[in-house]
Amino acid sequence: MARILIVDDENSIRRTLREILEFEKYEVDEAKDGMECLVKLKKEKYDVILLDIKMPKMDGMEVLERLSVLAPDTPVVMISGHANIDTAVDAVKKGAFDFISKPPDLNRLLITLRNAQDKSSLITETKVLKHKVSRSKIQEMVGESLPINKIKETIEQVAPTDARVLIMGPNGTGKELVARWIHEKSPRRGKPIVEVNCAAIPSELIESELFGHEKGSFTSAVKQRIGKFEEANEGTLFLDEIGDMSLSAQAKVLRALQENRITRVGGNKEIKVNVRVVAATNKDLRREIREGRFREDLFHRLAVIIAQVPALNDRRGDIPLLINHFSEMICKEYGSNTKTFSPGAIEALQKLNWTGNIRELRNVTERLIILGGPIITLQDVEQYVSPVSAPHSEEFSKLFDRFDNLASLQEFIAKRFNSYKEKVTV
Repeated sequence: MARILIVDDENSIRRTLREILEFEKYEVDEAKDGMECLVKLKKEKYDVILLDIKMPKMDGMEVLERLSVLAPDTPVVMISGHANIDTAVDAVKKGAFDFISKPPDLNRLLITLRNAQDKSSLITETKVLKHKVSRSKIQEMVGESLPINKIKETIEQVAPTDARVLIMGPNGTGKELVARWIHEKSPRRGKPIVEVNCAAIPSELIESELFGHEKGSFTSAVKQRIGKFEEANEGTLFLDEIGDMSLSAQAKVLRALQENRITRVGGNKEIKVNVRVVAATNKDLRREIREGRFREDLFHRLAVIIAQVPALNDRRGDIPLLINHFSEMICKEYGSNTKTFSPGAIEALQKLNWTGNIRELRNVTERLIILGGPIITLQDVEQYVSPVSAPHSEEFSKLFDRFDNLASLQEFIAKRFNSYKEKVTV
């Protein structure tokens, strides 16, 4: 429900306008002069302000100037029974949304209010979108450790070329960020980078997503659709989690990479595309090839350059820099002062086992900023960080590395446990 503030020194005018607007389902507040209006605006937020010009203490034109500073995004509709065209023009120049003469025509008043509301909504939406765009801008790669410097060097060498890149590494390490930097430093940076999460798209829809489809090619194809390859033409196509792509889709991607041509689902026309493909996966694709889940020829097409993104556990020296970076970024998003982390807190965080890598570290940093004091202490870490992120033994890591998957490790543990029970029974 929109909130309207009526500012007028005449009680009868305020009462009449209130009755009309409340009948139209508006929430209405009143101020009898400019001073009261400014006081209310310091405490409340309104969608539209109806402001009289001739008032005691402070006239409407002066209030309008104050509002441009105090509530610049709130539309102000000026109302007056004594003004002329020059006054109306002056009011609009000073930022008024519109000008209505007294007594106001009911239909015009309601239309003006709806238009003012639309403007207010657009301003809010624009701010939200700008915030999203600013957050989606490419972030810097934080870190000075040897593994991360190696990745930066690889990007500098590879980005200016059109070579395909396969980015490998565990979940949460920043593979997407590496892909975006490759695009940003390439000659294609003026064109789009189009991302496809192969794990999030059902296998029966992946071909339509990548190559598009013609109208009527299947039941729900009510109109022609452009695929991601065409969207990324002249730019970069980022195939995230490519290890989860179906074998049939892999075959078509391979053909597209070989011939630089695609065919939409249900179509027979070949479409030429000029796309640089960057792929990423958290899987061991060589193992996937051995087990028949990934095409070897596609692997060799994609892996012209292999960029191995290190796990956070392999670059613990970067954790202080990452924490400071996330702290500044998160506090800026929340509009609060940047919080600092004590040496004890940072040392404790460096010792944890970061199975979720950079993504987990950011979440933990945000949690500590929200729940901790101005300075995040060791006690805050002990209280608010989940024990799941606990130091792990080197022996357990070596043991786990001996097995292809969790099931084989569980089988090994079960056998050892049964053997132990037999010994105890004897």
